[in-house]
Amino acid sequence: MRAVVQRVSRAAIRVGGESVGSLERGLLALVGVGRGDGAAAAGELARRIVGLRVFEDEQGRMNRSLLEVGGALGVVSQFTLYGDARRGRRPSFAEAAAPAEAAALLDALVACARELGARVVTGRFQAHMEVELVNDGPVTILLDTDKRF
Repeated sequence: MRAVVQRVSRAAIRVGGESVGSLERGLLALVGVGRGDGAAAAGELARRIVGLRVFEDEQGRMNRSLLEVGGALGVVSQFTLYGDARRGRRPSFAEAAAPAEAAALLDALVACARELGARVVTGRFQAHMEVELVNDGPVTILLDTDKRF
């Protein structure tokens, strides 16, 4: 699984003009599921996101996690994180998981994050979403359970 995680001062997720999730201070994670990913990857990625120390402490150092600052987590499915554009101009999405598999693993990631104590808002799987955010910092971190980056 892969995620682009951004520290945000606020974020909103809309589907068809309807708000389906919003948060103030916290993290917004765009999450892609790859072929062969399983429940272990979902749990690992949830723990890494929730435990990511990218919030400032009293000395101004990025040393606090989402839970330590009382922030919220937004999770948005994004199969395009598995887009391979190394050849040609049209990305291949052959490495992305099938929709049913991806939906189940995203649900597992969200459930794990909630079990860890995070307040989680989500988008709608397979919907055309509008995601609006204010990146705080900016701080953007790439995570990959296969540790490719």
